[in-house]
Amino acid sequence: MRKECQYVSVHPDSPQSRLLKQVVEILNKNGVIAYPTESGYALGCLLDNSEGAKRIRAIRRLDEDHELTLMCRDLSNLSEYAKVGNTAFRYLKSHLPGPYTFILPASREVPRRLQCPKRKTIGLRVTPNQVTNELLSYFDKPLLTTSLIMPGEDHPMTDGWTIREEVGHALDCVLDGGYSGFEPTTIIDFTEDEPVLVRQGQGEFQE
Repeated sequence: MRKECQYVSVHPDSPQSRLLKQVVEILNKNGVIAYPTESGYALGCLLDNSEGAKRIRAIRRLDEDHELTLMCRDLSNLSEYAKVGNTAFRYLKSHLPGPYTFILPASREVPRRLQCPKRKTIGLRVTPNQVTNELLSYFDKPLLTTSLIMPGEDHPMTDGWTIREEVGHALDCVLDGGYSGFEPTTIIDFTEDEPVLVRQGQGEFQE
């Protein structure tokens, strides 16, 4: 039987390390959390937590073909999990951290179960959210993640307390870093030499 969902509220600009370490411990014990990003709250677990990935898909009611994204702490971390050429690297460097999701060819570091089976790609993000950046600094691997959009809804959840009330039964922890926006990230496909806009969101697309 799963323990009651922990609710950890931190300062959005200078999150307290002692509180973040509680969340780190939960993630290290194969926990699933809700955490803030610049585009609403997201669900996350550690990269090698295959059971956590199943739980995330169950909460969102996603099938196995739906690609989950890797939330990386910085550009160097991202380049471990994607094949990034010089042109793509310069483009990413000028846009990240920011409200973007990039689709890139997956490297060998990405478990095959997480890659798009036909294209061998993976979605990656580097968020400007201070709370999440501090959390990621405790790990050498990214979080496996997807936006916390409940079935039947068009936008992600944006308030930690509401998430605890409505989704807490399915989570191990809610990391409340304050209100987050709800406009989605801009998705850019960079599997070839030129960036291709997949979805226009917060981030401005530049060819």
